[in-house]
Amino acid sequence: MSSTFGKNIQISIFGQSHSEAIGVTIDGLPAGIKINQEELQEFLDRRAPGKSRYTTKRKETDKPEFLSGIVADVTCGAPLTAVIRNADQHSKDYDNLKDCPRPGHADFTAHIKYKGNEDLRGGGHFSGRLTAPLCIAGGICKQILEQKGIFIQGNIVSIGGNKERPYDEIEKAMKDLDSVGGIIECVVEGIPVGIGEPMFDGLENKIAQAVFAIPAIKGIEFGKGFEVANLRGSENNDVFLYEDGTVKTATNNHGGILGGISSGMPLTFKVAVKPTPSISKEQKSISYKKQESRELNIRGRHDPCIVPRAVPCVESAAAIAIYDLWLSALAKGEIREEI
Repeated sequence: MSSTFGKNIQISIFGQSHSEAIGVTIDGLPAGIKINQEELQEFLDRRAPGKSRYTTKRKETDKPEFLSGIVADVTCGAPLTAVIRNADQHSKDYDNLKDCPRPGHADFTAHIKYKGNEDLRGGGHFSGRLTAPLCIAGGICKQILEQKGIFIQGNIVSIGGNKERPYDEIEKAMKDLDSVGGIIECVVEGIPVGIGEPMFDGLENKIAQAVFAIPAIKGIEFGKGFEVANLRGSENNDVFLYEDGTVKTATNNHGGILGGISSGMPLTFKVAVKPTPSISKEQKSISYKKQESRELNIRGRHDPCIVPRAVPCVESAAAIAIYDLWLSALAKGEIREEI
């Protein structure tokens, strides 16, 4: 299934933006792991809607309800399933999309693929709402990794190209009834050497696969990324050295990954987030029934910029991918549990 990820832990995300609930099942979590519920809720609150004037006005508590896999906040070895009840939907706002797809959204491709049976309300299964259960899984994996000394932190690099005052660009877009995108950086500290595989199970591969589950992500680069295309080998190569008996590199252009495997240096990557496709400006689209062009006015409540709420989502994707590969390395004896 396309909504399932992982080999050692299998994460399956289900639900639609306006269905009764959305949720996640995590199979393969070891028993005996203590989950800090307060910390998890704080993490989910970073992604939740309605927290500032820069987000959608949809009000959702995003409080997870655990149905299985956990007893007294400790994993019991059974598949862990958690749901978040949807409470504040305005489904009628999407009635006009049955005949007229939103530019930049998945409405058209879903309509063709599912032959008109897709759930258009709030974007259905394509909605950013589905990043809430992603953050449940990511928040849990993040806690587990922190217990092993691996820490993941995302931050906003720029919005609309503005690095100094990024939120100014959101203000401008809101005044113009428009939206704006941006760039998020993620840094992983403490990851040991040897996590990841060559070829198809490389750290880049798996992180990228998980990150692209986040709607609106259009690009990813590791380390220096696309900048290396303008460098010579002598400029791009990271020189090895010993520091307190540990092998490190003088620079980190490779972003902590060599040959798909962690090098022990901080793992760094950036993602490009596109502007929210649902904007208040009138746009041109088509009518399926009339087979002609028409004007579209989008109703509903939408973020003028997805970037601020996407930061914990990026952290979640990284945590899920890294923990899955960490379990692979542990099973093969390439790392030890105490790391």
